[in-house]
Amino acid sequence: MAAATLRSVLRRNSLLPLFETCRLRDLLFFSSSVDAAAAGCGTTSPDPHFMVEYLVNSCGFSPSEAAKFSKPLAHLRSTEKPDAVLNFMRSHGFDGAGIRKLISLKPNYLCVNVEKNLAPKFQFLRDLGLSESDIVDVILKNNGILLFNVQRSIVPKLEMWESLLGSRELVLKQLKKRGRFFFSSVEKTLHPNLKFLRDECGIPEERVSVVLRSRPQLISHKPESLRALVARADELGMPRQSRMFLRTLDALHNVSQERFEAKVEFMRRFGWSESEVSSAVRKAPTFICMSLDTLRRKMEFFINVVGYTPSFIADKSYLLLFCLQKRVIPRFRVTEMLKLKGLWTGKYKFTSILVFSDTKFLEKFVLPHKENVPELLDILRVEGVCKGK
Repeated sequence: MAAATLRSVLRRNSLLPLFETCRLRDLLFFSSSVDAAAAGCGTTSPDPHFMVEYLVNSCGFSPSEAAKFSKPLAHLRSTEKPDAVLNFMRSHGFDGAGIRKLISLKPNYLCVNVEKNLAPKFQFLRDLGLSESDIVDVILKNNGILLFNVQRSIVPKLEMWESLLGSRELVLKQLKKRGRFFFSSVEKTLHPNLKFLRDECGIPEERVSVVLRSRPQLISHKPESLRALVARADELGMPRQSRMFLRTLDALHNVSQERFEAKVEFMRRFGWSESEVSSAVRKAPTFICMSLDTLRRKMEFFINVVGYTPSFIADKSYLLLFCLQKRVIPRFRVTEMLKLKGLWTGKYKFTSILVFSDTKFLEKFVLPHKENVPELLDILRVEGVCKGK
């Protein structure tokens, strides 16, 4: 009765200002959805905008978010399918935040058939040995699984990655950890990229497999994008047979050409030549992924405090990979303290000291002197390195 009255009001006041009309319409659909929810059945409405109210009430979206995500759902005239999808997801471990994330990624998930689409995917993932919480993690990171056909798409991808990574366990680990892991097509992307790296770049598939265990995204690029990365690595003079070649490709993937050129110009201001820049990248490619501020602070510390020349740092660019606050500064202060106390033997260069593990560093330079120089432990505790030892 109330809904009919509001519809009549809306018709009679078609010339009302738009704001007032929208307010009345919102009241209408809010009333309709609440009445339907109370009756325990799906809402049916002739107005496509009723999904805005549905997303607010059923999923917890804000009105502005609901307005945005309802656009692909404008064809719906009933909440029957969305109700079924939400009930299924909630019964399989998805909380409100997980459901909102999924819908925000692709609102049309609310339109899928539960029995024909969702249930088989969840059963397949359970059969792989994944727990309910694992399945939630996998789907939130690789939501495309809900769209893939199990036999035509998911199984070939699973078998392909299993052959590359070496075990089903490693594939499942990547599925749980990485987003978009299962998005790339076997025929259009994975196979062509592997063939390119093997046949044209001369990289053994075994070496590719080793790198893929930590960087599976390397062969998930579009083939033309991978070729562009290889061209950039070639410009740096990185030999394709080098074991650092694939890591260089991965680093370049994370740094656009524009950002890379900005880093090059930045390092030139510290006195690096063109050849030194290329050499530094070839030896420790991941340093180009750092922010300019981080690079600046590291370069300034090594030059102004430790006393290294820019050319020395370029030759040993791996120095830039160490954490300044947790490794470089505290270890430098420890060595300086030992020199001050006359306990420094000079047996190790600072470059070697930085490479030592935390345990080995403590055993060699701190623990033997903890009675006579307790300040050493204080230095490490202040920097959060010592962990209470």
